[in-house]
Amino acid sequence: MNERESLAEQFEDNRTHLRAVAYRMLGSVSEAEDAVQEAWLRLSRSDADAVANLRGWLTTVVSRVCLDILRARRARREEYTGAWLPEPIVSVDDESDPEHEALLADSVGIALLVVLETLTPAERLAFVLHDMFDVPFDDIAEIVGRTPAAARQLASRGRRRVRGAAPTPDPDLGRQREVVDAFLAAARSGDFDGLIAVLDPDVVFRMDMGRGRRARPPVAGATAVAREILARGAPFAPFGRPAIVNGAAGVRVVARGRTFAVVGFTVEAGRIVEIDLIADPEKLQAVAD
Repeated sequence: MNERESLAEQFEDNRTHLRAVAYRMLGSVSEAEDAVQEAWLRLSRSDADAVANLRGWLTTVVSRVCLDILRARRARREEYTGAWLPEPIVSVDDESDPEHEALLADSVGIALLVVLETLTPAERLAFVLHDMFDVPFDDIAEIVGRTPAAARQLASRGRRRVRGAAPTPDPDLGRQREVVDAFLAAARSGDFDGLIAVLDPDVVFRMDMGRGRRARPPVAGATAVAREILARGAPFAPFGRPAIVNGAAGVRVVARGRTFAVVGFTVEAGRIVEIDLIADPEKLQAVAD
């Protein structure tokens, strides 16, 4: 094995970790892959023998790339109409592709990613790196160009926002599936009371239709959400297929052999507290039909 092959092998050993960091930072599979690929390009052009801690070095590179992407995205976000939702990581129940299953294992819930999107780029980086990957504040400070004390404050602010806004999903995937299946059955049969029974009183329904498409504001409250589902979603309910969306029970809406929507559900204490419908064609490109 020559030096480049050895370096590539070491990089592949770290790919899963780097992809997990990037996805949590960006909420986009495609952008996360781009960030990881950029890290490989920079590594291949560097003096790898001088790198004492390869994983730490690669994590720093990916984090800086993600920070640049987040800052550019923040500048463009004013042009985005309607709710922004992350690019989902979707698996059908019988899927056995090891690479896809590894990606799914690296995912985090849509609800958490939505909250992370409200943080500043620096807050998000500090929170993700420290609270999710135990990166020291000294290293984070170097990435964001601040002191370690300031990096600690960034992570603290991010943590407070997350704790105050992100729901805690039920850990039992089977129980989640029962609740989502009951939701689908009620939607298919037009059962208003059945929907109310599985919706949290303060449920929020968000829809990301993509750029240039008609924006729909979030709908809040069980009654309003149930009416919205029956008025707009009932015709599509028969096309819903069970799936795992970002590690939780979800649905793919498939018609004529094409996935044209993915729905993520956050189930807390046996009721649905968030419904996130992603119909942005760009964000569904990686979803298998």
